Amino acid sequence: MTPRTKMAVALPLVTVAILLVVVANVTNWNALREPIAHAVHAKTHRTLRIGGDLDIGLQWPVVRVHASDVTFSNPSWASRPNMIDVRHATVDIAIFPLFRGQIVFPQVQLDQAALAFEKSRDGRRNWLLDRRQRDSQARVAIRHLAVGDGRVEYDDPAQGTRLSARITTSHGSDKTSAPLRFTVQGRYKGEPLAAQGAGDAILALRDETRPYHLNVSGKIGQTAVGADGRITNLLKLSAVDLQIVLRGANLAQLYPLVGVVFPNTPPYRTRGRLVHGPRQWRYEKFTGEMGRSDIAGSLSIDTGGRRPLLVARLDSTRLDISDLGPLVGAGQAGEKPARAESAPTGILPGKAFRTQRWNRMDADVTLEAGSIDRPAALPLHRLSTRLRLQDGRLRLDPLRFDVAGGTLAGAVTLDGRASPIQAAAKLQARTLQLAQLFPTLDRSMASIGEFNGNIDLKGQGDTVASMLGSANGQASLVIDGGEVSKLLMETMSLHLLEMLQLKVTGDEPVRIRCGIADFAVKQGVMQPDILVLDTDVSRIDGSGRIDLGQERLDLTVVPKSRKPSLVALRTPIHVQGSFAHPQASLDKGKLAMRGLGALALGAVNPALALLPLIDAGRNADSECRRLIGEVRAADR
Repeated sequence: MTPRTKMAVALPLVTVAILLVVVANVTNWNALREPIAHAVHAKTHRTLRIGGDLDIGLQWPVVRVHASDVTFSNPSWASRPNMIDVRHATVDIAIFPLFRGQIVFPQVQLDQAALAFEKSRDGRRNWLLDRRQRDSQARVAIRHLAVGDGRVEYDDPAQGTRLSARITTSHGSDKTSAPLRFTVQGRYKGEPLAAQGAGDAILALRDETRPYHLNVSGKIGQTAVGADGRITNLLKLSAVDLQIVLRGANLAQLYPLVGVVFPNTPPYRTRGRLVHGPRQWRYEKFTGEMGRSDIAGSLSIDTGGRRPLLVARLDSTRLDISDLGPLVGAGQAGEKPARAESAPTGILPGKAFRTQRWNRMDADVTLEAGSIDRPAALPLHRLSTRLRLQDGRLRLDPLRFDVAGGTLAGAVTLDGRASPIQAAAKLQARTLQLAQLFPTLDRSMASIGEFNGNIDLKGQGDTVASMLGSANGQASLVIDGGEVSKLLMETMSLHLLEMLQLKVTGDEPVRIRCGIADFAVKQGVMQPDILVLDTDVSRIDGSGRIDLGQERLDLTVVPKSRKPSLVALRTPIHVQGSFAHPQASLDKGKLAMRGLGALALGAVNPALALLPLIDAGRNADSECRRLIGEVRAADR
């Protein structure tokens, strides 16, 4: 062993020996009150006052200090004169850390204490002991804290936080094991807070091995929470294992509180297990309700990357379709939809997406809904989708609904990196059954038959209404086969004698030969390249426009009879007005053929693009296929 090594070993031993001798022989510790106060002031420029008795004893490996009537002042910028005001204090000082220049209190017991912690707007913290209160290393490390009766204040004006807590320990034969109770009131990040709870008497502030039992309930803003379980290291939350109940008006309101981006939702209530380990929070096996829907699953938040990553698997056995409204800006059931200031009042969702939060975290969420509660006129049955949010770009892919015996599936993308949002939707409707598509109609009005369709749109805007109002693309629909009410078709053709006859003898079905609706969409205006419904009774051609931006209809349908009728008005029918209140009227100019030339099937090339919508295997003798074949022949 070298002389330097021997010195390094001997010096601490000699110091400890001197300390033992001093502690054993000093009988009046009160004489050290002023020297200790001067030393603290020289180091911190703050005043320590010990007004009562001071006593120091050795309880290896700590020095135990008893003091009464103790105050420690705040820096000049703080709002209160003192940071600490304690009637009785017992402090254990660890001996070995002193040799490394560290002050560690393994245990602190306070009775009748008032503690005030405060942050300034420029980042200074009154619990840091350097002269400028900025050095995070200049603090006393407290491992465990017991408070018999005290008040704790915390003020952070930059965050809008001001809290006041009352702490009491019930008195029993073993005070260290008596439960601690507390109440907290004030504001947290601008939201009103009120909470109460209980825990172990000894607060395990920095202990990595001793979990601290906690039971708490309270409310922050419109969010109520109850939790029961154990937390390891209260200051850093090294490990958390709590059973929690969470209830609130909107999941999006959690963002200011926890920094996690959730979508707008109806009121919710969940119950599950919250677990925290290194770099990850998990909410496991939770169940609950959201609006009128049930919800269950698990989610995790990984904080170790460039941004937090939310991964969730959600299941719903009963999803109420109205509860999806807030996600797309439509509001809750029974609530008047919020509209953008520039958008007209209408039925399309008009509440803006909060894209400014999208680049603050990433997400990968899978949702499966086994059944859907919806109005009878909306034949949706199942929903499955995967939502991915990455770098401010949100994508629903795949997105699939079971609809009317068929499927509506595809992908929707919202790019929040652009202003306004760049949106795209590509959806396919396959094998939708006519009878199921219109379940509220009499089965005689639409029975056998199915249709297919494509939607391919791109637009921009911060609301669904503005995205559709600026959309470009194509929307196509083909009805191949089926039956429809003969009375309905005779009525649209204004065949008066046939209508009267059917009223007397009863309605009957008539075969649908083909139905085609092929719309070009430019700047939110839909104009038909082909709009035709062909039946054994009559053929109905259509023209006009549908303005998605203004949410208005301006369509003309012209019936053409396939058989002579003695009394037929043969008048075009106009369908006009808003989406919410459309109105039909007869053309008083009678046979005004506005736009019908563009509907001649032999001259419309876009019909060729509709061929993929016809199932050649199942519809080899398809009327629509023959109709489009005529277009191809006429185009040569």
